Amino acid sequence: MKLLYNNHHQNRTQRMAFAGLFVILLPIFVPNLFEPLGRASPTMLSEWNAPKPRHSSLLKIALHRQIPTEQQSELWSPLVSQGWRPCAESTGTSSLPKKSRGYVQVFLDGGLNQQRMGICDAVAVAKILNATLVLPHLEVNPVWRDSSSFADIFDVDHFISSLRDEISIVKELPSEYSWSSREYYATGIRDTRIKTAPVHASANWYLENVLPILQSYGIAAIAPFSHRLAFDNLPTNIQHLRCKVNFQALVFVPHIRKLGETIVHRLRHPPGKLQASGTEFHKGRIGDSEVTGAGKFTVLHLRFDKDMAAHSACDFGGGKAEKLALAKYRQVIWQGRVLNSQFTDEELRNQGRCPLTPEEIGLLLAALGFNNGTRLYLASHKVYGGEARISTLQKLFPLMEDKKSIASAEELAKIEGKASLSAAVDYYVSMQSDIFISASPGNMHNALVGHRAYLNLKTIRPNMTLLGKLFLNKSMGWTEFQHAVRNGHKNRLGHIRLRKSKQSIYTYPAPDCMCQS
Repeated sequence: MKLLYNNHHQNRTQRMAFAGLFVILLPIFVPNLFEPLGRASPTMLSEWNAPKPRHSSLLKIALHRQIPTEQQSELWSPLVSQGWRPCAESTGTSSLPKKSRGYVQVFLDGGLNQQRMGICDAVAVAKILNATLVLPHLEVNPVWRDSSSFADIFDVDHFISSLRDEISIVKELPSEYSWSSREYYATGIRDTRIKTAPVHASANWYLENVLPILQSYGIAAIAPFSHRLAFDNLPTNIQHLRCKVNFQALVFVPHIRKLGETIVHRLRHPPGKLQASGTEFHKGRIGDSEVTGAGKFTVLHLRFDKDMAAHSACDFGGGKAEKLALAKYRQVIWQGRVLNSQFTDEELRNQGRCPLTPEEIGLLLAALGFNNGTRLYLASHKVYGGEARISTLQKLFPLMEDKKSIASAEELAKIEGKASLSAAVDYYVSMQSDIFISASPGNMHNALVGHRAYLNLKTIRPNMTLLGKLFLNKSMGWTEFQHAVRNGHKNRLGHIRLRKSKQSIYTYPAPDCMCQS
């Protein structure tokens, strides 16, 4: 009996060891399972088991929807004044300190929009300390491996000039401090580096912990720095300064703006009125009379990459192959420690914690009143599942475009392989759109919701909890679905929401960045 137990225990141990080895080696032998997937590339997953529509009954009617003219007119009409206006402008008088206390360096990780918020906070911290800010260093993004610098993305001269009456900014350190570099801090413990800045630190924390280092060494380097300044209990001038940086000082470099303008022009004035040029859907020509909202366009930020899909722990209809791929991805990237994994798919959807798939965001847009003549620009770096996943959205909106479909390879050459520059173009186009919608929350969603609220531009915020429950109801008809969606989004079309305690000033700019008219 003991021998049988030992054999069983030994076999079990061997199986567990083999399983662990399988998880480790899987990315080597099947790398496609663990890489971000491009929109236009067929994936190994889609070759195994291409995802099929999960809401066929709704989709069937949505494909042939007729939207009343009055509903279209209401949808495309701009927001009326909500009694708030931007007021982050400078007072016109210089508030520069007579003498700088030293140099502040920050090292910013994350993607473009997380770094953007970090830049705003860095300016504010330099102001709190009466210090000179060194142009922020942008870390290489570990996901997209983009090494773009501040100067590659933002107009440095405009940045410095816009803030010249607020703080001193230098492009690089003077020679006596040239030793203070990213490489210097990566090779040992340094007295001039601050590693302990807490998340959402107060102004007093910086005065008590960073100022002494500035006074002793003339320089202080803060890393990590993302989300390291509080949103509450700061002086009004500091809050206004953060707003000024975000909404006025941070302007993209000329070639980003030029490409963005080219895309916007082609979306508003499509050459030859070609429908879905280069796609298999509805090829041909249409007249302006057939397109309600002619000359207008909507930007959809479709945040549905493999990283998000895996981390959500939701079921997206790709069958066993997809579940296996996402489970293995979670194990390799997060060692299986994903909070959502303890819940069922139904529980997650009832809580609004599942990102919307391309099919679901398409049905949402259709229910809100966007017809199949809508010019839809897809702002997205990667879509998990490639064309197989996005085909349903394309059928609902045959005039859908993205950078690669609307601009030439030559026009895109400067941003090719640069995720931050690509995101910058999408950000620019999003700010010029008549309507913006994001499929799920995230840094780009938060940044654009705030920026567009600041300028009173129409922005749709999906009601994730409502939609999760609606999509679970497989017996719901189109009319009931459409009615529920419209009612659930009446106050989610760009209406000003005042910032509450601990909420981000960059997502909710009122009242800190705005004044009542």
